[in-house]
Amino acid sequence: MDHSAPGPAARALSMLRRHRVFAAAFGVGAVLRLITMLGYGPAMWFNDSYEYVSVALHPRPHPIRPDGYAFWLMLLKPFHSFTLVVLTQHLMGLATACLIYALLRIKFRLPKWGATLAAAPVLFDAYQIQLEQLVMSDTMFMLLVVGVITMVLWKRRLTWKAGAVIGLLLALTWLTRSIGLPILALVVLYLLVKRTGWRPITAVIAACALPVLAYMGWFASAYGKFAMTNSDGLILYMRTAIFADCNKMDIDKYKEVQLLLLCINDPVNQRKDYAQWYLWGQGNGDGTGTGEVLHRWGTNKKFSEITNEAASKFATRAILSQPGDYLQVVVRDFFRSFHWGRPRFPDESTYNMYQFKPYYEIDANGQPKRLPRWSSYQGGRTDTDAFSYEQGPPETRIVHPWADIMSGYQKVFYLRGIVLGGILLIGLYGVVVRWRKFGGPVVLPWLGAFGLLLAPAATAEFDYRYVLPAVPLACIAAAITLRRGVTSGRRSPRSAAASWPTTLRVRWSRRSARGKATRS
Repeated sequence: MDHSAPGPAARALSMLRRHRVFAAAFGVGAVLRLITMLGYGPAMWFNDSYEYVSVALHPRPHPIRPDGYAFWLMLLKPFHSFTLVVLTQHLMGLATACLIYALLRIKFRLPKWGATLAAAPVLFDAYQIQLEQLVMSDTMFMLLVVGVITMVLWKRRLTWKAGAVIGLLLALTWLTRSIGLPILALVVLYLLVKRTGWRPITAVIAACALPVLAYMGWFASAYGKFAMTNSDGLILYMRTAIFADCNKMDIDKYKEVQLLLLCINDPVNQRKDYAQWYLWGQGNGDGTGTGEVLHRWGTNKKFSEITNEAASKFATRAILSQPGDYLQVVVRDFFRSFHWGRPRFPDESTYNMYQFKPYYEIDANGQPKRLPRWSSYQGGRTDTDAFSYEQGPPETRIVHPWADIMSGYQKVFYLRGIVLGGILLIGLYGVVVRWRKFGGPVVLPWLGAFGLLLAPAATAEFDYRYVLPAVPLACIAAAITLRRGVTSGRRSPRSAAASWPTTLRVRWSRRSARGKATRS
C-alpha cells in the first residue's frame, strides 16, 4: 500500500473542494477581469495616470502625490507593457478577496458562504474591476490596507517581527497614498487599546518610519522641504474655495498679502459646486475667473512650497472663520457615498473615466481621441511618455464583443451606495454592542472604512474611486458583527436550552446535599 503524501495538485484540488463556494466566486471574478482586459487593452487612463508614468520614466519625488505606485510602474518598466501593469492590478484585486475570505473563514469562523459574501463586492463590482484596469494607485492601496488589517486581526498576540512587517506595509500604504498616515495612527491606537505590548508597537512605528523618512529626505533634496508633498495645503484650499468668504476671514490687507491674493472675487452663490475646479480649472482666460487664482503663479510654480504654505493658511483661516459652512460641505460630500445610483459628479469628464464605454470618443476631426498632450510636471509630455513606456501605441483599444459585455455588466452589477451605508450601520452596531471592549475586533476595520470615506470629504472632495477601498473594510466589520448573529454578546436560546438540564441537576444536587447535612 502506498502511504506517500498527496502531491501539490491533489492538495490543491482538495482545497478547492473544501472551499468550492469561494472558488466558484473567485473563478467568475477572474473571468470578468479577463473579459475586461480583452475589451479594453492595453489599459484605461485617468488624468493622474500620466504623472505616474512620467515619474516611472524620469524618477523624482513628485510634488503632488507620493511615488509609491510610480515605483511599482518602474519595476515593471523593462517589460514595456501596460497590459502587464493592469494584469498585476487585477491579481491585486483577487488577492484582496482572498485575504477577506481567509480572515473571516479561518480567524473568525464564518461559514463559507458568509465569508464569500463579504468578498463578493471586490470580486464582482464592475467599478472595482474598471478601477483595476486603470493605470492608477487605488488597487494597490486597497490591497495594502486590507493586508495590514488582516495581519493585525489575525493573531491574538502580536510579535515584534509581525509588527515590523505591519510597519513596512503601512509605510508602503503611506507612500502609495497620503491617507496612509491616518491608517498608521489608527493601527497604533488599536494596538495600544488592545495592550499588545511596547515591543510590537515600537516595531510597527520604527519599520514604518524608516522608509517614510528616507523618502522625505529624498523629497527635501529636491525641494528643500522635509515632507511628502507640496500639495496638502493646496488640496485643502480647493476644499474651502467653494465657500470661503474673505469678508468673514478678517484678513489684514497690509500684513497678509499672500492670503489676500488667494481670495476669490466671484460671489459665493455663483461659484462652481465642485471643489476640483479651484485647483485644476483654467479660468476664463482674462485673469478674473475663479480658476485663475492659483494659475497666477504659473503652472510650474503652483505646487511650490510658498504657494502651498499660503494656501494652507488660507484654508485654515476659512475653516476657523466659517466652521458651519465647512461642516456643511463635508457632510454633503460624505453622504454622496450612499446614493442608490451614481450621480454625475464632480463633472461629466471625470464621471466618464469610470465607465466601460463600448465605443471610441471622437475628436473634432471625427477620429478616435488620442491621449492628451499635456506637459508633465518637470519635463516630458503625457502622450510621448506613455508611448515610451509601452514602446507602442498606449491608447485604449475597444474590442467587441468583450467591451459590450462589460459595458452591459456595469449597468447592473455594482455595489449601490445605499447598500454600503447599510453595511456600515451593521458594523457600527457591532462596535456599539462591544463597547466594554472598545468595539473589539470590529472597531479597526469599521473605523478604517469610515475614515477612508470621511477623509476625502474633509480634506479634498468626494470622488467615486475613493469609495472603493473602503468597501472591503466595511464588509469585514459587518461580517465579524454577524458571525454569531446581531445578538452578539448574549447567550443564544439554543445554548440556554442546552444548559437548562445541567443547571437543574446542579441545583438538585446542592439541595440534596443540604438536606443530608440537615438530617445528620
